[in-house]
Amino acid sequence: MSKILVIDDSPVEMTRFREILTKYGFEVIEAYNGHDGYAKAVQELPDVILMDIVMPEMNGFQATRKITRDRATAHIPVVIASTKDQETDRVWGKRQGAKEYLTKPVNEDDLMRVIRAVME
Repeated sequence: MSKILVIDDSPVEMTRFREILTKYGFEVIEAYNGHDGYAKAVQELPDVILMDIVMPEMNGFQATRKITRDRATAHIPVVIASTKDQETDRVWGKRQGAKEYLTKPVNEDDLMRVIRAVME
């Protein structure tokens, strides 16, 4: 079973992502801020990380940069899922190491298509 680490401070978004991902047979690991997300990425070594941007302590851009530049976790694809929908946010997210960028609310089909693509 493939593991997906969801890093999002919104309980509502976390519940929605958990429901969608478990429906497709993924094991979901949860973290509610970038700092804990980074720690869980190192500990769990998930197959994919789904990352929010606006979070307390360490935002998603900072956490993505830390994860993608750490030798232990650099191989894990990060997909940003955020309400921030400006082109500058997308560009900055990719510059931090994200493989893909989705805008919330995320369409279930788009989410699964992107996750499958980054896992290949």
